[in-house]
Amino acid sequence: MPAFVTLSGRSVRLEPLSLAVVDDLVTAASEDRSTYTFTRVPAGREEMTSYVEAALAEQAKGRAMPFAIRWLHTDRIVGATRLLHLEYWQGPLPWPPGAGGVVGEVPSVADIGYTWLAASAQGTSVNRESKYLMLSLAFETWQVHRITLKADVRNVRSRAAIEALGAHLDGVRRADSRGADDTVRDTAYYSILDTEWPQVRERMHARLGLVEAA
Repeated sequence: MPAFVTLSGRSVRLEPLSLAVVDDLVTAASEDRSTYTFTRVPAGREEMTSYVEAALAEQAKGRAMPFAIRWLHTDRIVGATRLLHLEYWQGPLPWPPGAGGVVGEVPSVADIGYTWLAASAQGTSVNRESKYLMLSLAFETWQVHRITLKADVRNVRSRAAIEALGAHLDGVRRADSRGADDTVRDTAYYSILDTEWPQVRERMHARLGLVEAA
């Protein structure tokens, strides 16, 4: 499984998620919960502790890499995100399908998800730079073939942010899951392929005000 890392940018640092930041996450999630209509965000210390413990259990299996998001501008934890659904395509094909465990040190494909931010960090560059740091790790260090991103089809704001990255809309899966508002949710699925990453990276560099190395 991949070694855990801290990812540092100009305004954001993605730190390994741990129980030590539960109280910080509770504070972040309590700012204005009306912004979480389509996103399930733990409320209170008990829910947040369970949320972190579940993420760490997935990490221990090699299936996820969860982060706490620190906004360097304020030196506060302002949310969480993770690389998840890590799949490993190295080694012989398992039989029966799905029976294989973690094979290899880095995943072959992954999702980015479980992202939420405090109300004060929404609409800033925090989400964009967080995505950039994770995409860079996935494509440039792990050399994955694909990153998948998803959003409730009704979540116009999240979908716009994903599309602004340059991600491709693969389609909408109807009745995909239970929604955060306790309805049956349709989910928009997006992807970025390794062959598309250079163009996406250039686009993100421009939006983040970064300069490509010569």
